[in-house]
Amino acid sequence: MADTDRDQTWDLIIVGAGPAGMACAIYAGRARLKTLILEGLIAGGQVVLNEVIENYPGFPEGIPGFELGQLMAQQAARFGAETESASVESIDVLSYPFAVHTTDRIRQARSLLIATGSAPRKLGIPGEQEFFTKGVSYCATCDGPLFSGKKLMVVGGGNTALEEAIFLSSIAAEVVVVHRRDQLRADKILQERATANEKLTFLWSQAPVEVLGEDAITGVKVRNVQTGEETVIPVDGLFIAIGNAPRSGFLPPQIERDETGLIFTDRNLQTSVPGIFAAGDVRRDSYRQIAFAVGDGTLAYRGIMRWLEEQAVVGAA
Repeated sequence: MADTDRDQTWDLIIVGAGPAGMACAIYAGRARLKTLILEGLIAGGQVVLNEVIENYPGFPEGIPGFELGQLMAQQAARFGAETESASVESIDVLSYPFAVHTTDRIRQARSLLIATGSAPRKLGIPGEQEFFTKGVSYCATCDGPLFSGKKLMVVGGGNTALEEAIFLSSIAAEVVVVHRRDQLRADKILQERATANEKLTFLWSQAPVEVLGEDAITGVKVRNVQTGEETVIPVDGLFIAIGNAPRSGFLPPQIERDETGLIFTDRNLQTSVPGIFAAGDVRRDSYRQIAFAVGDGTLAYRGIMRWLEEQAVVGAA
């Protein structure tokens, strides 16, 4: 049975160590809130998976994702936020302070920020994992500029896929959109823009089955879902845009989410449970960019601070 830290209650526990969580931790630390960050793997979240980040303000030459994540963690630590590596299994919202259950213990918090982000849905095909950051990407705005003048493939038929394909068409020489159906699912206006784009071509009723290459991608093998015929499409990069899955499965039903698992929040980023907030990719209506996540974390801090002040528990023993 997990131990409970009964001798210590945190003003704020942040679940997730990505940009949203780190931004909130920096502000909370400066306000002298007793703040604990629980990270599942490594500081920075999905940021660390980017070889180079070129669109975050303040780094005109770009910055490795791992380095940016570490700098955020160092800044949070400088202002007193503590970080522990722990996987959160569940949260008890029926008692107060809230109880955060991890594999080794139960931690208590007067307020919570859920900043666990989301994970790109993967194709699950051979070569996908091996060529990640070597041609396989899940974010066009993050990695697209690395493929100037190249031939690229985008997988998907929804809004995200077409938005990424259109964006990539301004960088690449050619973009091939592969969709397993015979028609797109995206909004009509996006379909009109995409089909009118001379750099975009479409492969209908096709599904990728293998990523090919040696040191980098040289092509993708696709299969016709109707006939079973397989073809190799030479490309320099593969962008997978088949949706994202929010990391919210550990949350109790009292924290309301939509059908995909994204958390509903109000204008202060508070969830349906008072005192529990959400920021970044895990919440509904967020936008998958680092700068947006940092803004979310800052806004969440403001809501958290107001809530704690209303409860008259800031700094309570």
